[in-house]
Amino acid sequence: MSSSFKPDSDNPLAVNGPVARYGPCRACNPCEVCPVRDLSVCGAFEPHELDRLNAIVTRTRLLAEQAVFYEWDSADHVFNVTEGVIRLSKMLPDGRRQITGFLFPGDFLGIAYAETYAYTAEAVCPVALCRFQRRQLESLCHEFPELERRILGMASNEIVEAQEQMLMLGRKTAQEKLASFLCRLSNLSERLERSIDSISLPMNRTDIADYLGLTTETVSRTFSQLAKQGVLELASAQHVILRQREKLLELAEGNARYQSPL
Repeated sequence: MSSSFKPDSDNPLAVNGPVARYGPCRACNPCEVCPVRDLSVCGAFEPHELDRLNAIVTRTRLLAEQAVFYEWDSADHVFNVTEGVIRLSKMLPDGRRQITGFLFPGDFLGIAYAETYAYTAEAVCPVALCRFQRRQLESLCHEFPELERRILGMASNEIVEAQEQMLMLGRKTAQEKLASFLCRLSNLSERLERSIDSISLPMNRTDIADYLGLTTETVSRTFSQLAKQGVLELASAQHVILRQREKLLELAEGNARYQSPL
């Protein structure tokens, strides 16, 4: 990743610099210095092989709420998230929205086995993406089997996460749902070598509610309840400090005795 893509703060989700259109990378080989390369499908390439990857990638920045693609768009491209957060959602005919997931730095976006995307992908906050033409990446898979294994592994992880999401939506209480969500963000911080107890929340309460299958009011009330119990501290609307991470893990697993019946 080029120097213009490097965040200048400790926030792993921060993006700095102007928003750019899709375009070829003109740097020597920014893949060599990309901070999330080892976490993404690009980790399949050895340093001396990165020129092959860099030859087919274009890079962009999007502002918050801009769409990467919409449901039913032609699935011509796949993406690596290098900075920021992407929201995945589907709309019901009556206008109700279900958020099916959030993607973070190192995640792969746009895997499709049909000719169109099955969901809409939008930027929660300013994001940076690497974009690949689907057919070109498929051609590289024939040459680099490890790349294909990585992509299949990420597709398998999507299935596991979808199963966890079904369990959460169908069986967990409001506190268990929110605890599960915060634990996932804490694990993400650990993956990005950040503090596991200081959680960034770039998504708003409505986004969280639409992901957890709750109302915005219930999400806000549950945050307040967990704060009163001393499990977390609301430093701001976008920043949560986990004061009792073990108790949060117990809540997420449905083992805590003090949870609210919400």
